Amino acid sequence: MAAKLMKGFWAKVARIILRNRIIILIIIAAITVFLALQWDKMRFSNTQAVLLPDDHPIILQYQTFLDQFGEEGNTVVFAVKDTAMKSPANFNRWNRFSKQLGAFPEVDFVLSVDNLQELKKDAEKQEFVLEPLIDKTPESRTEVAALTEHMFNDLPFYDDLIFNKETGTIRTIINLDKEIVNTTVRKDFILQDLTNLVNDFEEDTGMDVHVSGMPYIRTMNSQNIIDEIGKFILAALFVTSLIFFFFFRSFRATLISMLVVIIGVMWAFGILGLLQYEITVLTALIPPLIIVIGIPNCIFLINKYQQEVKKHGNQALSLQRVISKIGNATLMTNITTASGFATFIITDSQLLKEFGIVASINIIGIFILSLLIIPIVYSFMSLPKTKHLKHLNKRWIDAFVNWMVHIVRDRRISVYVTSILLMVVSIIGIYQIRISGSPIEDMPKNAEFFKDIRFFEAEFDGIMPVEIVVDTKRPKGVLRPATLKKIDELDEVIQGIPELSKPVSIVNLVKYSKQAFYNGIPKYYQLPTTQENNFIMDVARKSSGNGNLLKNFVDSTGQTARITTYMRDVNTERMEAIEKRLEENINTIFPAERYTVYLTGSALLFLKGTKYLVTNLVMSLALAIALIAVFMAYLFRSFKMIVISLIPNLLPLVITAGVMGFVGVPIKPSTILVFSIAFGISVDDTIHFLAKYRQELVANQWRINKSVYAALKETGVSMFYTSIVLFFGFSVFIISSFGGTVALGALVSATLMFAMLANLILLPSLLLSLEKNIANKEVLKKPLIDILPKEEINLKDEKE
Repeated sequence: MAAKLMKGFWAKVARIILRNRIIILIIIAAITVFLALQWDKMRFSNTQAVLLPDDHPIILQYQTFLDQFGEEGNTVVFAVKDTAMKSPANFNRWNRFSKQLGAFPEVDFVLSVDNLQELKKDAEKQEFVLEPLIDKTPESRTEVAALTEHMFNDLPFYDDLIFNKETGTIRTIINLDKEIVNTTVRKDFILQDLTNLVNDFEEDTGMDVHVSGMPYIRTMNSQNIIDEIGKFILAALFVTSLIFFFFFRSFRATLISMLVVIIGVMWAFGILGLLQYEITVLTALIPPLIIVIGIPNCIFLINKYQQEVKKHGNQALSLQRVISKIGNATLMTNITTASGFATFIITDSQLLKEFGIVASINIIGIFILSLLIIPIVYSFMSLPKTKHLKHLNKRWIDAFVNWMVHIVRDRRISVYVTSILLMVVSIIGIYQIRISGSPIEDMPKNAEFFKDIRFFEAEFDGIMPVEIVVDTKRPKGVLRPATLKKIDELDEVIQGIPELSKPVSIVNLVKYSKQAFYNGIPKYYQLPTTQENNFIMDVARKSSGNGNLLKNFVDSTGQTARITTYMRDVNTERMEAIEKRLEENINTIFPAERYTVYLTGSALLFLKGTKYLVTNLVMSLALAIALIAVFMAYLFRSFKMIVISLIPNLLPLVITAGVMGFVGVPIKPSTILVFSIAFGISVDDTIHFLAKYRQELVANQWRINKSVYAALKETGVSMFYTSIVLFFGFSVFIISSFGGTVALGALVSATLMFAMLANLILLPSLLLSLEKNIANKEVLKKPLIDILPKEEINLKDEKE
């Protein structure tokens, strides 16, 4: 009954489409125009990707930190390492550059050699005063040398902050206005005003300026994403259209397919704008994904149309059969593909939820466009010429099909042995996979801003902020001598970790105050004794001239302090070891009954987010597998058939995971997507093969051997064509400058190729080997026989 309803449904759909061609085209055009009008609502991401849910304890701690001390990721740093800086002209030009930075309204605070303040004791007033380091412009090399020598030798407070006395590197630090850090104003300021200012300085002096800091890195990274969207779309269109034309040798068929996927891309951008989702490194992949996934739909539909034309030459009947017989099969394969993406919706990551929603919607959208546009456009055209149908009789296709039949018939034991060996070796590789929690690992290695990251790591030990928050549980508890000593003790632990930079905290300011009390003698840069503490603390509170330093280290109540350090780009294992060592020392130094101390900051946030994401994505992959299993159960009503259908699709995932382990590709947000995406796409081949196999069983009186070979001959070439399109389509992501996108493209391409071979060789081998166990006519009569087309798509001439 249900089978008849489904058969009648698609016949009715075909009639509706072909009888209302003009109206449907007008509706498609109207929807396309409407979605195109939503493009101006698209927003490129201005914030750092948050992988943890909003109510996660780590996020709540981070938000508390931001409420107390403001945005931590608003610092941009500039550095010059050049002996030419000893020239008075260049030295003064650097100071003028720093002044120019401070003149911008987007800049909240500047700390540089130009405005460096030196804390001194006023002998007459018996108080501390802040005096500028530079009281007059140096005019000779001798004056510049004297200034830098004094700064390097007598001002340890600024060591590793403004300069590296070992290498002579000098830097300027700016804090952007916290209100603009996560807005487009930041992007415009950095890409235009800041970049122009740096270029002018480099042109005037001939020195290279290194620029870094999280706002700068995020801006340049986002700009790279924007630049690559167009490159991906053009590359995907070129590659898929080239392969399509190679298969069909028809400009008309190629142009119709390009029209379908271009409209699909327009819809993808429109849906992003309509939902007001930000364009991130993930959502930027959706338009080229739509092209890659849409082309196989076009191959199935156009190929079926040409087969029908060749068979009987009746255009109306051919178009009706394209819709009625291919529509349901294509719908189900697109649903399985969309399901692979839709499983990301169950994760608690907003980034992945948005990616899953937009991708799954657009995959169904490209199916609808294919089903409507291709039959309608062909209905206004003449019948394909004989030369356009020659591809259906290529000799190399026969050779390929015969090779597959030979392997399945004569080499089944070899197939099983090879599969088992691959699985065993892959499992060994899986144990070598590591998880990456580095926020900069996927960034383009050849980009200038990435080279600058490495420069600052070498000169100042990193740019990724790590914050330690110390809550004393009492107002003004931070300035108590006992607390200062504990913070100083933790500072020493941090300095003993080579991957962390010299920490900055209230202790630095207090030590500087004591040095000033003793007339600036460097050896007194240390914590004051109990007797000295009261007086020096009063001086520290007055030290507001230098950017009100106290408020940068302590909250307004004096109860909570921050210790800021920066981390190099290290692997996840080392990052976790550093975190563990810090926590162990924190627990030892700060008694839990008197202090609440926790770690936060962008670096640790990304690490925790990555590990959390991996757990969620493993669950989403499990859900995808479960959904496909349910789908197979609905089609075949046989547990053994479910197992048989899943094995050829799970084995490629295991192989890919093993390759990742051996090659050294880590598990990270970009690569973990591979498995759900590839599984959702590769299972399409299984559906096509098993659908044809089931139909052949009915036609051949349940003779499994004959049915398997018939299904292999009928569907093998179609599966090969679409797999080749998908392989090269996903391969376009390899041209990306982002490591994660390159890995995603390469791994999905490889997985789909493994899956094609598994479905063409392992799947029919399993069916033949287990024929006695699964050849149960009564079981196979129960499924909806006509739910998939009786005439499966193939690229050979159908033999009547």
